[in-house]
Amino acid sequence: MTSIRLIDFQLDRGHTSAAAVGAGQPFDWLAVVTYGKLHIRIDGRPYVASKGDIVYVPANASYDMDTSANVFHEKYVALLAARETAAGLPLLDEGVPRVAKYAPFEWMADRLRAMLGEWQEQAPYAVVRCEAILLELAAVWSRELYKEPPSPSSLLLTERMKAYIAGHYREKITKEELGAAIGRTPNHAAALFKRTTGQTISEYLHAVRIKTAVYMLKESLLTAGEISEYLGYRDLSYFHRIFKKLTGFPPASFMNERNAK
Repeated sequence: MTSIRLIDFQLDRGHTSAAAVGAGQPFDWLAVVTYGKLHIRIDGRPYVASKGDIVYVPANASYDMDTSANVFHEKYVALLAARETAAGLPLLDEGVPRVAKYAPFEWMADRLRAMLGEWQEQAPYAVVRCEAILLELAAVWSRELYKEPPSPSSLLLTERMKAYIAGHYREKITKEELGAAIGRTPNHAAALFKRTTGQTISEYLHAVRIKTAVYMLKESLLTAGEISEYLGYRDLSYFHRIFKKLTGFPPASFMNERNAK
């Protein structure tokens, strides 16, 4: 059975020069960079990780941050307990340091935000859910290890679909509409979108809406109900469920930031 044990999870904001040094640590160190550049040496070899990159340092490998770079960055960091048996995932089982992009950033960031919310809230079974989310991510990353990257033409068509969604995200969007937008059949458009982004059309649409909702909850004077209606959610309770699923927090937690200003 595939399993991992999560020791710690956090969102780290700071300069590379302020990072700690690890020398033969008894745990796997896994990071996802969400902003800036992370300069790191693993077993003496230098790497530079930028937004969207996964950095994996296996247990007992030595690593240190390049203090000469002094670059601000933001990253999610997970510490995983060393395993006596294989996890069943190449990324974790091969014991090879890696720095690369393995999944669409928007989808990955949504899952990591939800995971951080669970870890910080520590509701019953929060650790179990966090480990499940991380397993999902590690499975996708492992799948991508040996997968050929999308062709430039596929990426171009996907960007056109994203642009269509950006202009119509408050409406109901179907695969028929996206197919028409790129001159392809509906099924081809849906399959292409999932293959290149890692998300279904519906999942991506929700992510765009909720990202807008977070901004509006912090910066506007609208109520959660008004924002829900504006974004195309007619059922407020459904909006709350989707919001909590994607961010890990209820809308009220972001409204509190507005009130604190």
